[in-house]
Amino acid sequence: MSEPFTLTLGHSPDPDDAFMFYALAEGKIPTGRWRFEHILQDIQTLNERATRGELHISAISIHAYASVLDKYALLPCGASMGDGYGPMLIVKRGKALPDLGDYGAIREWLGHQRIAVPGRMTSAFLALKLFLLSEAIHVVVPFDRIFEFIAGGNADVGLIIHEGQLTYARDGFDLVLDLGAWWKTETGYPLPLGGNVIRKDLTPADRSEINAILHESIRYGLDEALADKFIGMYVNGYTLDYGDTGRAAIREFLLRGYHFGFLPEPVELEFVR
Repeated sequence: MSEPFTLTLGHSPDPDDAFMFYALAEGKIPTGRWRFEHILQDIQTLNERATRGELHISAISIHAYASVLDKYALLPCGASMGDGYGPMLIVKRGKALPDLGDYGAIREWLGHQRIAVPGRMTSAFLALKLFLLSEAIHVVVPFDRIFEFIAGGNADVGLIIHEGQLTYARDGFDLVLDLGAWWKTETGYPLPLGGNVIRKDLTPADRSEINAILHESIRYGLDEALADKFIGMYVNGYTLDYGDTGRAAIREFLLRGYHFGFLPEPVELEFVR
């Protein structure tokens, strides 16, 4: 009998990632000949590590996937997609705003604002550029410090992800734009934000076997996860499998990124079967 093989598995400590891998971490499901070493880091760090091919499996921004096509294939499970909602642009309460019913007015106004963003490789940042149709005036700030950064007057606008999307009003901020709502109006698709990837130096058969284990881990945690309001926003039918709509959404997102000059080349998606 062969010795178990340990796979490095990178994901964020955020609730939506944690739920996916709870069954793995706690030994709730059989994993056969595979063992998993969990590595918890923020998504921007994981994006950067993926460019170097450091981890066997990793959560990744869909934006960043365009930079690691030579090293990783997309797993069909583990999607984080906002169906009519997503990353938000917020300002300190009381700031003068454009007509929030007019995307053109918002676009022009944002073009003159300094925006705190959670990372250049995040899908939130690509979505912002797709809305602006240009590069943004920006500064990179850890996602969990954007509120204090804006409150301190260090930037005009914040691009927020994670639980801040539920708490911004309580914390003294006003909404300028929900990029997921705009994307849904613009394309009819959910906004693809994150996914899981696996290294291509694993054989296709191994990738399929590992995918089945990860799929079972996600399925195990699904019912409990949906009880949490934030996780329930991003844990949906796409999480177990992108399906045709999810795959089309990713293609559209990355195609637009290339078409408008934000990605260096067209992206051919490769999903694990």
